[in-house]
Amino acid sequence: MSPRSASVNEELRRRSRERLLQAAVELVGEHGYEATTLGDIADRAGSARGLVSYYFPGKRQLVQSAVHRLMHRTLEEAVEREPRTEDGRERMARAIDAILRLARDRPVLMRQHMAGLLQAEGFVQCPEQQRLAELLRDAVARHGSQDVDADYPMLRSLLMGAVYAMVLPNVPMPIATLRAELFKRYRLDWEMGAPPDSRAASGTTYETDLSRFFATGEQPEARPVQPKP
Repeated sequence: MSPRSASVNEELRRRSRERLLQAAVELVGEHGYEATTLGDIADRAGSARGLVSYYFPGKRQLVQSAVHRLMHRTLEEAVEREPRTEDGRERMARAIDAILRLARDRPVLMRQHMAGLLQAEGFVQCPEQQRLAELLRDAVARHGSQDVDADYPMLRSLLMGAVYAMVLPNVPMPIATLRAELFKRYRLDWEMGAPPDSRAASGTTYETDLSRFFATGEQPEARPVQPKP
């Protein structure tokens, strides 16, 4: 049997990493951070346990990368959905709604993510986090910012604060209240994006199948999510 080519090995490594990211998001969302072990993640991903440390320094880094992947793919899908638009205000509205819906639909996962960001290492610098930053900076620039380097951190901080307020145990703030404040700040009309009570929002309701965000083969086309009955 001839040895595998470098390109084949690289593709296998990519797929292994993707499976680990998806498994981390699923398990932390189901059971919480503390109850999820690296062995659990490896087992769910169908990977050897030693491969986890090959790709990630530890559980915190793996989970942060996994959540940042889910966030940037969700955000990307939202701003590019049909009907596509280049209007900066509409794209900003879609970006805000995408992050708020994640907090609404996946409170356990996002609560654990926020707690992780408060640890000593803070943000994990990884491709997933960098892509999320690029998308938010693009939203700020298209919205008309004259100083993206100053306005992007402000948007990021406001979104983090809104997510934190939504995932607080027992006293979460409603999505509509936080959305109204953010839309007021960025001079957005309520009808833009995907208002919580709109048909656009009902078509992007919570789903359990996350495979399209962690593609291990050909990148599948984004498919509409059926609303809950």
